[in-house]
Amino acid sequence: MTTPPTLHTDRLTLRPHLLSDFDDVYALWSDPVTVRFIAGGKPQDAQAAWFRILRHAGLWALAGYGSWVFADRQTGEYVGSGGLLEAKRGIAELEGVPEVGWAIRSDRAGQGLATEGVHATLAWADAHLDAPATRCIIDPGNIPSIKVALNCGFHETAQLVDGETPLILMQRTRGG
Repeated sequence: MTTPPTLHTDRLTLRPHLLSDFDDVYALWSDPVTVRFIAGGKPQDAQAAWFRILRHAGLWALAGYGSWVFADRQTGEYVGSGGLLEAKRGIAELEGVPEVGWAIRSDRAGQGLATEGVHATLAWADAHLDAPATRCIIDPGNIPSIKVALNCGFHETAQLVDGETPLILMQRTRGG
């Protein structure tokens, strides 16, 4: 069982999710602006937010990696979350490869926080996982997230369709 580490960047503290984060997680994932390109484009209910926190804790316990809360380093304020996951989505290109994901509160978007948090996530993954690459999937309309991925060393490898949702598959080679 792996205890999630706490990481620091210039502006963020990446820390494990806590049950006390529920209200913030629910606010993030029920915000229509935040989820317009993720989570099927539909705001999530309280139960989905609760299961999300449990998934984050469970991945660390069972897989040895997972996601973090992205908190403002100065104030401790919850600004979003991100990290590594294996979602068993039924997308063959994601199976067996750590997937990177992130979400930032809509009122804190556009400040470079996602890029900063993803860089820290990838540095941790490069140092601690025996994975030759990481991947992410992004809705082609989500230009800000595409920019985050490109700035973090990902490149497009394929275009996919999940159900009726078009997605861009991006990959980053370890150390890239």
